[in-house]
Amino acid sequence: SSKTFWTTTGMFPQELIIGFPKCVKISKVAIQCYLVRTLRIERSTSKDPVGFEECIEKDLQHREGQLQMEEFPLPEFQATYLRFIIKSAFDHFVSVHRVMAEGT
Repeated sequence: SSKTFWTTTGMFPQELIIGFPKCVKISKVAIQCYLVRTLRIERSTSKDPVGFEECIEKDLQHREGQLQMEEFPLPEFQATYLRFIIKSAFDHFVSVHRVMAEGT
């Protein structure tokens, strides 16, 4: 829902983990967020959310009063879990409004 979002508690780093019902192939990840400065995306192929490895880390552009919409085309890889780590922000509190993963 576009009316719901996940928000940080004010200190960094913060993380959220998204799990898939089984291991999937992912070719692109997109995120809509607000006031995120540095974002790292990691993946795990384990049955449990452990053993993560870094996929990408990026500094995002500040867009005052607007959602940041970022796409991360990635070489196809497999993942059971994606971990999004917000390493730093433009304010004390940030929000994540939507996460999308494309693949099979």
